[in-house]
Amino acid sequence: MNNEILYSDTWTTQDQQEIRRLHGPILIVGVSGFIGANLYFGLSKYRDDVYGCSRNPKRNWRLSEAPGRNLISLDITNHEQLKFALNKLRPRTIFNVSAYGGYARQSDSDTIHKVNYLGTNNILRVLSELGCDAFVHSGSQSEYGLNCTAPNEDDELIPNSDYAVSKVGADYLIKFYGRILNFPCVNLRLYSVYGPWEERDRLISTLVLNGLLGKYPNLADKTISRDFVYIDDCIMAFVKSALTACKNSPGSSINIATGIKTTLEDVAKTAKKVFSIKADAVFGVMHNRKWDLSNWYGNPDLAEKLIGWKYRTSFEAGLILTAKWEQEASEKLRYVVIPKSARKISMVIACYKDSQSIPVIYNRLVQTFAKIDNEYEIIFVNDSSPENDEQIIESLCSSDIRVIGISHSRNFGSQSAFVSGMEIATGDAVILMDGDGQDSPEVIPEFIDKWNEGYDIVYGERKKREAPIYMRIFYKLFYRVFRQLSDIRIPVDAGDFSLIDRKAVEYLLEFTEKDIFLRGLRAWIGFKQIGVPYNRPERLFGKSTNSFFRNIWWAKKGIFSFSIKPLQYIQSIGLVISFIAFVLSVFYITSYLLVRPTAGKGTTTIILICLGLGGIQLVSMSILGDYIGKITEEVKNRPKFIRNKILFNGRVFDKQKEIAEIIKEIKTNQPQ
Repeated sequence: MNNEILYSDTWTTQDQQEIRRLHGPILIVGVSGFIGANLYFGLSKYRDDVYGCSRNPKRNWRLSEAPGRNLISLDITNHEQLKFALNKLRPRTIFNVSAYGGYARQSDSDTIHKVNYLGTNNILRVLSELGCDAFVHSGSQSEYGLNCTAPNEDDELIPNSDYAVSKVGADYLIKFYGRILNFPCVNLRLYSVYGPWEERDRLISTLVLNGLLGKYPNLADKTISRDFVYIDDCIMAFVKSALTACKNSPGSSINIATGIKTTLEDVAKTAKKVFSIKADAVFGVMHNRKWDLSNWYGNPDLAEKLIGWKYRTSFEAGLILTAKWEQEASEKLRYVVIPKSARKISMVIACYKDSQSIPVIYNRLVQTFAKIDNEYEIIFVNDSSPENDEQIIESLCSSDIRVIGISHSRNFGSQSAFVSGMEIATGDAVILMDGDGQDSPEVIPEFIDKWNEGYDIVYGERKKREAPIYMRIFYKLFYRVFRQLSDIRIPVDAGDFSLIDRKAVEYLLEFTEKDIFLRGLRAWIGFKQIGVPYNRPERLFGKSTNSFFRNIWWAKKGIFSFSIKPLQYIQSIGLVISFIAFVLSVFYITSYLLVRPTAGKGTTTIILICLGLGGIQLVSMSILGDYIGKITEEVKNRPKFIRNKILFNGRVFDKQKEIAEIIKEIKTNQPQ
């Protein structure tokens, strides 16, 4: 795709000159967000000292194709990490657009205050020590709360949500640092900014997407109003503020608004004109959010007076520009999921000789997650397949930022492959499945429904499987024998295909045993569990890697991992045989004393007894050998697996130090 098209702007020659006048280096905090990404790409077109930071910028859909050299992984709530990064970069102009809580799905109040207030406080503390020329903070119209009808900047703030309160707190920090400490900072109270790269579930994004199809999206009450500001106009407000107000009026708060009250009814009329929609809009279909208020628009007079800023793009013109971008970016946007739920799912897929089925499984997973509310990641673990599994996984990693690839140094088995993926997984729940297509992605929504109901572990129950009849009988027999022999309750017909909540995953990863049997450990740890029935088909391509004797090995692995009953049975057989031997001894002694002529006969009986006892001894020794073998493997304390490569964001990490560093980055830096 052409980045010049996807990151186009409407700026004049004078706008470009003002961008070049900014003191660098320039740092954009919260670069992964809508405004942050537009700032980053917009300013980077005219200068090469623009840097961006967020918790994990390269895993963000907006930045996946951006050069990584100027993108920094940074958590602003971590003061020491922030201090180290800013001390190294020494930025002169800082645009802080990081925020949490602006969307209905971001409802955790602790995180809202931690990011919006404490994060801003951390930045100001560090910059006050290092010094800078301009710090522009993105405030919000929400600061006015109930006092939302064209307020002046010095009017009373009546916040009506945690998000609004946190933004008001940051606003007072700016006032303190600017007016009292004379630090060059301002707070921009942004109204409803819209345009390219906005979240896919926002009003204008859904309006444009539906408008291009000749229809309206679901709309709330037609009297709800907003003050819409096009993204390019918003960015110039940041630039102008850095050049003027930070020096001339530090500590100021400035409304970035058009001053135009645009109701949803006005929005629908404009969309009808721009997209030639034939039908009439239907209002009141969507419920109003608890903070939605009518007559919500701003007073832009101070912005024009203080920084020389005034909006230039009308709502109709902005809608046309956004629609044009939406059409040009459609290929990229098909990978973007709208996560209505804050909870994330990690898919861990064990692959061995699955090169043909991997693309099919990937497409089915993408289609499945497009229909549900959760963010997700897909981790393919190539367990040293002799086929081109690794190349297929690498191509998926290059095209989709949600895909991570792991390659093992040799074949360690599916159980180790699952653990390898679970160690890297960052989701609130992990779903395990095989890469041969026998586990159906279409069952995943049922897993998630049960998880949302409060179950910690949800496993697939194989009610029917496509396999030769002798194998179906074997599997049925194994699960029932396993359940009878096990010291804990093991679900029957339940394989590895399952959803495991994060807290259960953490416990599973604490186990130090090397020869693992996950479906047994999954039952052993307890928690609230339930099964979901499904039909298990044959693998999509090729022949199964599990032969009859391989399945016998699996059965022994499960039984010897979770039961000592075979040892108890040996003991019982020994006691029974000892008792029989004692009875026979008494019988033969009595027979010898009373009926001497018959004593000593019965050679056949003796041979059979010897052979029988010998067979029992050999079986007993083999069972003991299996237990001793497991003990031997455990005391060697060898690793469960060795990772040869990590495939991440289109890059290959194949050195031990690199692998350790990228795993740490994946685990500690979540996308935001």
